[in-house]
Amino acid sequence: NLDMLLGFPLLEVLDFSDNQHLTGNISSLRAFKGTLNSLQISKCLSVRGNFMELADFPHLKNLDLYNTPVTGDIRDIKANDFPAIESLNLPNTVHGGVNYEFRDVAEVPSFMHALHLLSQRTPALLSKHYLLSTGLGWTLSEDSPDWYEEDECEFPYPPFDLQFVRAGS
Repeated sequence: NLDMLLGFPLLEVLDFSDNQHLTGNISSLRAFKGTLNSLQISKCLSVRGNFMELADFPHLKNLDLYNTPVTGDIRDIKANDFPAIESLNLPNTVHGGVNYEFRDVAEVPSFMHALHLLSQRTPALLSKHYLLSTGLGWTLSEDSPDWYEEDECEFPYPPFDLQFVRAGS
């Protein structure tokens, strides 16, 4: 249980990858606000909470919560949140996380605006290398009223292409 870590107040790095026995809420990690610089809780299906509980950690550079059922919304990340972040890997249970399914096309502009603001503050988060390595995998939900079927291929392509362009570079 994550609560058991409270006896180690100087933890800087936590890595709990593929730990099916780990339980708890990431809010219990608030005790490490002043020391934690890397957190990986990936594929831990019994860990809950909102990733924004970690937003004010001043030294947190790497945050990987992939395939862990935490929640939240990348649009909630403000200018002073995650001040030291260099690497951010969020699950599809977070709105805008890797492999997130948009409910409708109208959701996309606010996500793109949030990503634009993040990329201005921390360019490495959305660098070409990062996008190619994570793929992000965003899709439109098949339950969306905006979804359409295409007969020519198994997975229909949207009628648009998305590219990040940095003006003046």
